Amino acid sequence: MICDMGDAPDFLLVEPLGVFANDLPVATIFDIVPFLNVTGFILCHSPLNPMVIAETIAAFGVPMPAPCIPLIVDPWISPSNVLVDGMPVLSEGAICECLWAGTIELVGPSPAMNVEAI
Repeated sequence: MICDMGDAPDFLLVEPLGVFANDLPVATIFDIVPFLNVTGFILCHSPLNPMVIAETIAAFGVPMPAPCIPLIVDPWISPSNVLVDGMPVLSEGAICECLWAGTIELVGPSPAMNVEAI
Protein backbone atom coordinates (compact mmCIF):
# COMPACT_ATOMS: atom_id res chain seq x y z
CA MET A 1 0.00 0.00 0.00
CA ILE A 2 0.99 3.60 -0.45
CA CYS A 3 -0.46 6.80 1.01
CA ASP A 4 -0.08 10.11 -0.78
CA MET A 5 0.51 11.81 2.60
CA GLY A 6 2.93 9.17 3.95
CA ASP A 7 6.67 8.62 3.68
CA ALA A 8 6.95 4.92 2.91
CA PRO A 9 4.88 2.00 1.61
CA ASP A 10 3.24 -0.43 4.02
CA PHE A 11 1.79 -3.92 3.86
CA LEU A 12 -1.89 -4.63 4.36
CA LEU A 13 -2.16 -7.15 7.17
CA VAL A 14 -4.97 -9.66 6.83
CA GLU A 15 -5.76 -11.32 10.12
CA PRO A 16 -7.07 -14.89 10.06
CA LEU A 17 -10.34 -13.84 11.68
CA GLY A 18 -12.84 -13.56 8.85
CA VAL A 19 -13.07 -14.67 5.24
CA PHE A 20 -11.06 -17.61 3.88
CA ALA A 21 -10.40 -19.06 0.42
CA ASN A 22 -8.33 -22.20 -0.05
CA ASP A 23 -7.70 -22.15 3.73
CA LEU A 24 -6.00 -18.72 3.46
CA PRO A 25 -7.34 -15.43 4.88
CA VAL A 26 -8.72 -13.09 2.22
CA ALA A 27 -8.57 -9.28 2.36
CA THR A 28 -11.99 -7.62 2.19
CA ILE A 29 -13.17 -4.03 1.95
CA PHE A 30 -13.59 -3.99 5.73
CA ASP A 31 -9.88 -4.54 6.51
CA ILE A 32 -9.39 -0.93 7.64
CA VAL A 33 -8.50 -1.22 11.33
CA PRO A 34 -5.53 0.98 12.30
CA PHE A 35 -2.56 -1.03 13.61
CA LEU A 36 -4.35 -4.30 12.87
CA ASN A 37 -4.73 -4.04 9.07
CA VAL A 38 -3.06 -0.71 8.28
CA THR A 39 -0.03 -0.08 10.48
CA GLY A 40 1.11 3.24 9.05
CA PHE A 41 3.35 4.92 6.52
CA ILE A 42 6.17 6.09 8.85
CA LEU A 43 5.50 9.86 8.79
CA CYS A 44 2.40 11.85 7.85
CA HIS A 45 2.63 15.15 5.96
CA SER A 46 -1.09 16.04 5.92
CA PRO A 47 -1.80 19.60 7.06
CA LEU A 48 -5.12 18.32 8.47
CA ASN A 49 -3.46 15.88 10.90
CA PRO A 50 -3.53 17.41 14.43
CA MET A 51 -0.08 16.00 15.20
CA VAL A 52 1.36 17.57 12.02
CA ILE A 53 -0.28 20.87 13.00
CA ALA A 54 1.30 20.67 16.49
CA GLU A 55 4.75 19.82 15.07
CA THR A 56 4.46 22.68 12.56
CA ILE A 57 3.49 25.16 15.29
CA ALA A 58 6.43 23.95 17.41
CA ALA A 59 8.72 24.58 14.41
CA PHE A 60 7.46 28.19 14.15
CA GLY A 61 5.35 27.52 11.04
CA VAL A 62 7.81 25.36 9.12
CA PRO A 63 5.80 22.35 7.85
CA MET A 64 6.87 19.30 9.85
CA PRO A 65 5.71 15.69 9.52
CA ALA A 66 4.47 13.61 12.45
CA PRO A 67 4.20 9.87 13.08
CA CYS A 68 1.58 8.28 10.84
CA ILE A 69 -1.49 7.03 12.68
CA PRO A 70 -3.96 6.19 9.91
CA LEU A 71 -7.63 6.70 10.74
CA ILE A 72 -9.82 5.05 8.14
CA VAL A 73 -13.55 5.34 8.71
CA ASP A 74 -15.04 4.06 5.44
CA PRO A 75 -14.46 0.69 3.74
CA TRP A 76 -12.05 0.28 0.85
CA ILE A 77 -13.37 0.97 -2.65
CA SER A 78 -12.21 -1.99 -4.71
CA PRO A 79 -12.24 -2.21 -8.51
CA SER A 80 -12.97 -5.93 -8.16
CA ASN A 81 -16.49 -7.32 -8.03
CA VAL A 82 -15.34 -10.68 -6.66
CA LEU A 83 -17.16 -11.96 -3.58
CA VAL A 84 -15.93 -14.63 -1.19
CA ASP A 85 -18.53 -15.80 1.33
CA GLY A 86 -20.60 -12.79 0.26
CA MET A 87 -17.83 -10.30 1.14
CA PRO A 88 -16.26 -7.96 -1.46
CA VAL A 89 -12.59 -8.88 -1.90
CA LEU A 90 -9.78 -6.34 -2.20
CA SER A 91 -7.74 -6.19 -5.37
CA GLU A 92 -4.90 -4.12 -6.73
CA GLY A 93 -6.08 -0.53 -7.24
CA ALA A 94 -8.41 -0.49 -4.23
CA ILE A 95 -8.42 2.84 -2.39
CA CYS A 96 -9.56 4.21 0.93
CA GLU A 97 -9.39 7.61 2.55
CA CYS A 98 -7.68 8.48 5.80
CA LEU A 99 -9.44 10.98 8.06
CA TRP A 100 -6.34 13.19 7.68
CA ALA A 101 -7.01 13.52 3.89
CA GLY A 102 -4.54 10.91 2.72
CA THR A 103 -5.54 8.55 -0.06
CA ILE A 104 -4.33 4.99 0.53
CA GLU A 105 -4.00 2.70 -2.47
CA LEU A 106 -3.42 -1.03 -2.63
CA VAL A 107 -0.68 -1.22 -5.25
CA GLY A 108 -0.14 -4.98 -5.39
CA PRO A 109 0.24 -8.21 -3.47
CA SER A 110 3.02 -8.74 -0.99
CA PRO A 111 6.09 -10.26 -2.66
CA ALA A 112 6.11 -12.86 0.12
CA MET A 113 2.53 -13.91 -0.60
CA ASN A 114 1.64 -17.04 -2.48
CA VAL A 115 -1.20 -15.74 -4.64
CA GLU A 116 -3.51 -18.47 -5.92
CA ALA A 117 -6.63 -18.25 -8.02
CA ILE A 118 -9.79 -18.34 -5.96
